[in-house]
Amino acid sequence: MTFRKPAIRAENTGLRRSILRRLGSSALVALALLAGCGRFAPQAHREYVYVWMRGLDLRDRVAPVNQRVAHVVNGDRLEVMERNGRFLQVKTSDGKVGWVEEHEVIDQDTYDKFEDLQKQTAQSPVLSKGILRESYWLHDAPGREADRFYLLRPNTKLDLLERVSVPKPQPVGLLLAGKRGTAAAPPPMEDFWLARDAAGQVGWVRGGVLDEDVPEDIAVLVPNEKVVAAYVIRKVRDPAAKTADGQVPEYLAALTPWKAGLPYDFDQIRVFTWNVRRHRYETAYLEHDLEGYLPVKIGQETFGRETDPVFSFQVAAGGSARIDPKTGRAKPGTAATESFRMQGVIVRKMGGPGPGKKMGSTGKGLNRKPR
Repeated sequence: MTFRKPAIRAENTGLRRSILRRLGSSALVALALLAGCGRFAPQAHREYVYVWMRGLDLRDRVAPVNQRVAHVVNGDRLEVMERNGRFLQVKTSDGKVGWVEEHEVIDQDTYDKFEDLQKQTAQSPVLSKGILRESYWLHDAPGREADRFYLLRPNTKLDLLERVSVPKPQPVGLLLAGKRGTAAAPPPMEDFWLARDAAGQVGWVRGGVLDEDVPEDIAVLVPNEKVVAAYVIRKVRDPAAKTADGQVPEYLAALTPWKAGLPYDFDQIRVFTWNVRRHRYETAYLEHDLEGYLPVKIGQETFGRETDPVFSFQVAAGGSARIDPKTGRAKPGTAATESFRMQGVIVRKMGGPGPGKKMGSTGKGLNRKPR
């Protein structure tokens, strides 16, 4: 008689091994799924703030007696780790952790406003050039109370993109006088320029801390007027001139009174040409009583066999220049374009207001005699 017990044992052993293999495979699949799900788990939101002050020390605790942990400067980004009232615990880019006060930094929303200004003005034309007299923080909107961020050094050169006029803050006494029924004069205005530096940082700058970046040789010829913009029309050769290549630029300058809040950008233009015999600048053309707007467009145009410099700009028709009360921008009620051609040292008007139309400009121009 033959017994098959060993065969049954072998069969049971094989079954157990198969079950264990399947369980092992299932466990590996489950672990892989868990690991994959971790990638799709919601990440913790990170909050950032940015240093607007010139410099700032991070402290190790919120207490009268504390130690400095790190020093950060204007523009640095900090990650917020914890909040405690008006204090923030922050971490620097190199991992240093310390405490700052909330008013010493700006939040992400304010930082995004400055980023948006850069994007919005990437293709904006440059109306003029400016230079800072003193250190100044770029603001995210026109006005002294607007949020500030980037700190610019004195003598920083700027591209000026747009001008806006806003009421100047007044002393409390004048405000109270108006509330008591006393007739108060309209508040004085002050100008703010939307400006961009060489690094591409964009923000609003108060006009009172700016000088227009124009050639000194031109500015000294009009000491009682403000040169708001100067453009090179062409260059002439004078070997005796104090220039590296003997080439001297000739300029068109737009001038305006020393006053803020005007409803136009300039009220006169002058063309300065170079006298190659006397080696000096002279006024070749002057037009005044304008209500003109930047930019002045400079170019060249062919007339028959000659190619001459040309320039043009917009003016307000019928004295319609005004300040938009909502935006503070200067703009004409009705705009017209004046265009000119320069032949030698003679400037001739090619187009503009027609006869009999009342314009913001008198149309009076003065040409100097050819040298």
